[in-house]
Amino acid sequence: MIITIFSLGFLFGAILQYAKLNKYNTISGLALFENFAVAKAILIAIGVGAVLVNIEIGLGFASYHTKPILMGGIMLGGLIFGIGMAILGYCPGTLPVSLGEGSLDALIGILGGLVAGLLYTLLLPSIHGILGPDFGNITLKSSLGENTSLFFILVFIIAAIFIGLSLWIHRLEKTKDLKWLFAGIALAVLNAVVFLTVVSNRPIGASTTYPYLSDLITGTTGNEYFAKIKEPGHWELIFLAGAFFSGLVLSLIRKDFKLTLIYDNWKKHKGNSPAKRIIWSFIGGFLIIIGSRMAGGCTSGHIISGGMQLAASSFMFAIFVFTGLLVTGKLFYSKGRVHSK
Repeated sequence: MIITIFSLGFLFGAILQYAKLNKYNTISGLALFENFAVAKAILIAIGVGAVLVNIEIGLGFASYHTKPILMGGIMLGGLIFGIGMAILGYCPGTLPVSLGEGSLDALIGILGGLVAGLLYTLLLPSIHGILGPDFGNITLKSSLGENTSLFFILVFIIAAIFIGLSLWIHRLEKTKDLKWLFAGIALAVLNAVVFLTVVSNRPIGASTTYPYLSDLITGTTGNEYFAKIKEPGHWELIFLAGAFFSGLVLSLIRKDFKLTLIYDNWKKHKGNSPAKRIIWSFIGGFLIIIGSRMAGGCTSGHIISGGMQLAASSFMFAIFVFTGLLVTGKLFYSKGRVHSK
């Protein structure tokens, strides 16, 4: 099983690298409203994945794994996650891939995430009240009950809308690069494989790794939260280890492995100071893990996996994440832009 999970993580990392979806410049480019590859890939992954996952669940080959609507957690956690994602330029799942390629800011982000994971474990009992109210797991399937025919009609309609939206954005962007399209489809297929009962019987996820690993390192395991995250955290740690190895191996094969702290977008808008990038990378990593833990998932485990299951909580989370991302991109980067002579 470990080899299977590791291999799935390796494929995950390879898909992200193929379309450069793990890159700081790509993700910060979305925050700056300049690069829509990540958004387009997410939309196509949800559209294609919704069809694949719901068909295999309907056939009894998989089951639903959706997140509940923890209103406070999703709203506040989504905004915090989006803010951190804009500042850091990575997500919990892209951090190890980029670290494998030599991104030192990704390493700092991981350290920030580990600190956040430990702090969240310690503070959860006292902040639990702000995460609610809990409206339960609401999905298209649960809303329609046993009306299977109408359900699948709506699945195909919604899938077509997401796919069409991704293609419409691509047309507006006026770029010829279609790697995002193939990567998005590949992410949908990979998710569908992971969902299968005979494979993992769970969605792809990443953010649980951080509190799980930090709690293990510090011995903070005698609590209800660690007991809850122990199994998914173990799975995700192996999965992200495969993603890291993918980043390392493939970058060495491509001969573009390079230890890098400051990338073009950061240099353009925030300057060349290593100290500034280190501090903000740590803060960004801290924020994405705090936000994702409050909401119950991240980009891969909540927005994409939950979106494929047509879960209301995941679509709500996505709205708040992208609100935080775009507002922060406007304020954090544009106001601090460094003008070269």
